[in-house]
Amino acid sequence: MGAFENIIKQLTFTFFVLFYYCSSSYCVFHEDPLPDCLEEDPGYDTSAYPVYYGAILERESESKFDSENFGYEPEFFTTERYDRVGSPEASLKVVSVDDFGAKGDGTDDTQAFAEAWKEACSSAPGILEVPQGNTYLVKPISFSGPCKSAMTVKISGTIEAPSDRDLWIKNGSRHWLLFSHVNNLSVEGGGTINGNGEIWWENSCKIDKSKPCISGPTALTFESCENLIVQELRIKDSQQMHLTFQKCVNVMASNLMVQAPEHSPNTDGIHVTGSKNVVIQNSTIGTGDDCISIVSGSQNIKAVDINCGPGHGISIGSLGAGNSEAHVSAITVDRANLHGTTNGLRIKTWQGGSGNAKNIIFQNVAMHNVSNPIIIDQNYCDSKKPCPEQASAVQISNVIYRNVKGTSATKLAMKFNCSRSYPCERILVQDINLLMESSEPATSYCRNVHGITNGKIIPPACL
Repeated sequence: MGAFENIIKQLTFTFFVLFYYCSSSYCVFHEDPLPDCLEEDPGYDTSAYPVYYGAILERESESKFDSENFGYEPEFFTTERYDRVGSPEASLKVVSVDDFGAKGDGTDDTQAFAEAWKEACSSAPGILEVPQGNTYLVKPISFSGPCKSAMTVKISGTIEAPSDRDLWIKNGSRHWLLFSHVNNLSVEGGGTINGNGEIWWENSCKIDKSKPCISGPTALTFESCENLIVQELRIKDSQQMHLTFQKCVNVMASNLMVQAPEHSPNTDGIHVTGSKNVVIQNSTIGTGDDCISIVSGSQNIKAVDINCGPGHGISIGSLGAGNSEAHVSAITVDRANLHGTTNGLRIKTWQGGSGNAKNIIFQNVAMHNVSNPIIIDQNYCDSKKPCPEQASAVQISNVIYRNVKGTSATKLAMKFNCSRSYPCERILVQDINLLMESSEPATSYCRNVHGITNGKIIPPACL
């Protein structure tokens, strides 16, 4: 079994999700529609929550809040390594990109990567190896499945993107490294994926407003993959987003370092869209946009032990852009450390949208000089012109903020800016201690929000 220690560390996924499954979804990857939709929650009874509120208020003296009385506390799947071949005698096909002519010296190695993938993907099981010590220049490429058996991509060296923007602009591509329809896949190895994105940032309309607005590619995308591990990698300087999970099921992303300069526009660290059963853990993310962004069609997502900063914080949304329908549910952020970010824990939705964002927990979070530490904004507008007020909105409900402490860079530490037509419902704020960085008292703001507090709340909540 010794050889197996170097393969996939793949997983047997066991799932325990309490009380609900996923809301029906119009899944969106930015503006690109995803046709697959998730199932509607069974048995969701909003009328029960006044009973739960009463139980909470009776026990305000307790130091810990029992979430069962709020009606929601998720349990997430665990992972175990398993022998995917099923027999110690089974052979492993190790395929190095060097065997197919990759040089790792700055010349174009795209064809060698494509041929090596084809060979490894047709093996049972296959390991595609990117050796340590070399930097491989790779143009936009798709690693497509299904493969014959479980796959490992072991990146020990560096994969670097070319700086020629026309490689993407001419064909309208939104991806650099794309893994599509590959199940039982592990991508690991301790190497680096370098998006070489400086030329994209310099030409961004957010940096130079005289330039046209052209979307850059995502450095590493997994699309329609099931039973996926991404671990022990450094992803840096992406052209736009760094790592995206799109329409994926059963994902473990761990021990990742995602880095880009604070000024780099739209360089989200990890982006989750239309995906189900995703754990992001033990990772450090610092970019020019959201450290983690979770958008429509995503259900049962957990981010735990996350270091975030610089960047725009941890965001659910934006949701409902262009009057679209959006659904996210069962999101947990636990044990996060945010430092110097422009937002902290944020839910952002556009006016005019529809759908819902519900069953969300933010807990055990430390803030260090963070602007807008706690924010719900149902009037989000990322536009040069003011956005017109509209009646429709994405409904936000069943949100818990628990044990959030630290310092705010802004006077306003808690902001709930909700819709007049679709107010934020059943918001729980518990054990909050947020002071300004100067140690002066911070403030809170509430508009069209219904909820309760529990424990000591600083600044005083306006719920």
